[in-house]
Amino acid sequence: MFTRMLMLACLMAISCCGQVLAQEYPARTIKIIVGFGPGGVADLTARIVAQKMSENLGKGVIIENLPSAGGIIAASTAAKAPADGYTLYIVSNQNAVSPALMKSLPYDPVGDFSMVSTLGFFDLAMVTDNASPLKNVNDVLAAARKDAAHFNIGTIGIGSTQHLSAELFKALANLDVPTVPFKGTGDVVSALKSGTVQIGFETLPPVMGQIKAGSLRALAVTSEKRLASLPQVPTLAEAGVAGYRASSWNGLAAPAKTPREIIARLNQEVAKALASPDTRKRLEDIGIEARGSSPEAFKTLLESEIVKWRGVVERARIEKQ
Repeated sequence: MFTRMLMLACLMAISCCGQVLAQEYPARTIKIIVGFGPGGVADLTARIVAQKMSENLGKGVIIENLPSAGGIIAASTAAKAPADGYTLYIVSNQNAVSPALMKSLPYDPVGDFSMVSTLGFFDLAMVTDNASPLKNVNDVLAAARKDAAHFNIGTIGIGSTQHLSAELFKALANLDVPTVPFKGTGDVVSALKSGTVQIGFETLPPVMGQIKAGSLRALAVTSEKRLASLPQVPTLAEAGVAGYRASSWNGLAAPAKTPREIIARLNQEVAKALASPDTRKRLEDIGIEARGSSPEAFKTLLESEIVKWRGVVERARIEKQ
């Protein structure tokens, strides 16, 4: 009887401590680690959401960019941080792709993190220079089949969502053409302008402005249905590449073993930030659909994406690093 009462008292004490912890959190600045450089989709999403969270919490929420080694340094740094809720991490498609690309990783993409919530979802576009003779996907397929050796597809680095989206296109369209990886979006755009590559695959946020300004032509989007922001642009599936569907996303995570009360508080704050009309509009204006989730749903998404992209990598026969 005494043992049972003691256990009950301990459980009540733990519960009370958790409630107090959640009420007092945060007591200082929160840092969000981003494994990409400033101006990228993950960075823009993190900064927009962080600003609103900071306003609501009354505490600073800052961004630390660690864009090296394919995001491995950022992930490893976040995974090893104290599990106190003051160091958070932007999880993206890159975390789902890395297990298929790397022989080994110094962190576990699922086990080393406590998921908080998804933040945003965004699609990609097949683009070309506005002066290009390629007017639609049929033109692309015809040109690629006519002179495959001189038809190049530009993307950012090997293993990126952009790169794998291009490989998925080639596989489904039965094309054998070179894919040329570049360091960043600006390099891809320059290659399109110079004619070094004929088409490029890129996430919409960094190229939406150029598409709307008429500098780049969007030939298709990778979404399941046409986008409200580009209603005149067909999906790749609609344009004749049956079964094509690719999208990207990002979300917020904390180191594993972060107290569940803090995870719950962060989840609430993310939901509040994403529900803000100005935050939603700022994200929508750059092609990002604001969409939060429960921690459990986010973990399920990451696990399913790891399986999906492993299949794409294997089909493209990309050698593990």
